[in-house]
Amino acid sequence: MIHTFHLAELPAGVTARALVRPPSATTVPGLDHAECLALMRLGAPTVSLDRLQLRRIAVFAQWHHEDAVDRFLSDDTLGRHLATGWHVRLEYLRRWSRLAALPGLPARTGSWDQDEPVVAVTVARMRLPEVPRFLRWGKPVERQVRDHPGTTLALAAFRPPHTIATFSVWRTVREMESVVHGRAAGPVSPDRRHADAMAERRRRDFHHEFATFRFRPLAEHGAWEGRAGIVPVG
Repeated sequence: MIHTFHLAELPAGVTARALVRPPSATTVPGLDHAECLALMRLGAPTVSLDRLQLRRIAVFAQWHHEDAVDRFLSDDTLGRHLATGWHVRLEYLRRWSRLAALPGLPARTGSWDQDEPVVAVTVARMRLPEVPRFLRWGKPVERQVRDHPGTTLALAAFRPPHTIATFSVWRTVREMESVVHGRAAGPVSPDRRHADAMAERRRRDFHHEFATFRFRPLAEHGAWEGRAGIVPVG
């Protein structure tokens, strides 16, 4: 099993079709599940073009094996579009909570070093009446992660009507965990924006379902916004 996360700039029509009819196990050999989303900019105003960028797509996927990824990128129509962008191949390490679409993932597999690079992916299905409350608690966390010196890339993405995902690449596990647990330094130290938002979610959930995944980056391909080498060298 292997996971991938893709970013690409595409014609708006291609992104829209992927949002409506994402790749699936029945249409792509070797694929378990894919989430296709339009990019948002972390910390952007709630009502703005940056909150739903149909020319910029994110795809998070689980595959049987790496050969299936290669065939998708070379043979599938959407895959060939994604191949013009950037993607990272990922080794699964841990999850918190679970997604019905990815039922077979163990809670944890393997181990990691506190000083190695790490990738975090969150996928959530929103409760629509909770969106205003989610934005009130979530936007400060977006800015915290976006501006943290330990991230080399941080973004959010959305698929109507209610799926939201976040993706972040961290220089070290230690720096990521300092944010998660409220130990990161901030204007008022420690910076508890992420920890407080998670406590509020536990008090009254924003989502129908929610899962955060931790991965070890294996290899990255291509460039995003003119950048290569986004994944730190461990």
